[in-house]
Amino acid sequence: MSQGEHAEHAEHAEQVEQAQQARQTEEAEHAEQAHRRAKGVAPVAGGTARPVSPLWTLGLFRSELTVTLRRWRTLALLGVLAAVPVLVGIAVRIETGDGSTAGRRGGGEGPAFMAQITNNGLFLVFTALAATLPFFLPMAVGVVAGDAVAGEANSGTLRYLLVAPAGRTRLLLAKYATTVTFCLLATLVVAVSALAIGALLFPLGDLTTISGTRISFADGLWRALLIALAVTASLLGVAALGLFVSTLTNSGIAAMATTVGLLTTVQILDQIPQLHAIQPYLFPHYWLSFADLMREPVYWEELRKNLALQAVYVAVFGSAAWARFTAKDVTA
Repeated sequence: MSQGEHAEHAEHAEQVEQAQQARQTEEAEHAEQAHRRAKGVAPVAGGTARPVSPLWTLGLFRSELTVTLRRWRTLALLGVLAAVPVLVGIAVRIETGDGSTAGRRGGGEGPAFMAQITNNGLFLVFTALAATLPFFLPMAVGVVAGDAVAGEANSGTLRYLLVAPAGRTRLLLAKYATTVTFCLLATLVVAVSALAIGALLFPLGDLTTISGTRISFADGLWRALLIALAVTASLLGVAALGLFVSTLTNSGIAAMATTVGLLTTVQILDQIPQLHAIQPYLFPHYWLSFADLMREPVYWEELRKNLALQAVYVAVFGSAAWARFTAKDVTA
């Protein structure tokens, strides 16, 4: 091969290589823009970010919520939560088939509602929430919150989100808002499932409160809604804790396992009598205070303590998550 042919061949190879690099760069830019649009983030034109509007922030939240609810893991968790009231209702129906009273216990909290289910199916809502709040609901929230940031880092999509004009703070707020929305959705899934199976297996009508007074069925439904909101508020501290843990690692599984492990540990500590001095400061301590909404008049003291305690946990772990996330060196 002559020297001229060698030069021509080298020039051709260089042109092919440049064309391949240009195509790869263009494909990467298109993939990034597509991912940003899918996440509800304002696209970048010419390398300059457009000012972020509230609509883009809302789009980011909507996209985060859609992605979360479409995951098979989320759907499986909601399915398990919906099944708990069904199992409780069937168990009570079988147990009381001979006219006996189901699971009567003293104290007026949580399982004490079970004794009233056969008289009014609405009590299955209260019983199901009391049964799922200590473990099932916070575990589901811990899984979703723990995967919020670490899951993105593990899948390699977090770095694309961080280039967005929405910024790290808005992204973190969108993820926490998504987790809070899941808290409400999970609670409503339990409540609606319990109401449906309660109406199917037991009579409905006026009901007797823990204080012994009679209230209408409409008033009972209103209190059931307030109880669902109180249960949702009880999960806000867990959501903030899980989000903070999620910022500490790039492994979604590790974040979820750590969050659920911390939750279990704290609940064990809350049951040890020797630790009564610190128990009022543990986030699950006032969880079952929602039962006071079924008193006449309503006892607000422990409900207010629960809301204040959850607010403290949200402030502390939310601030810690923000400090960690805004300084996080993201490589994935």
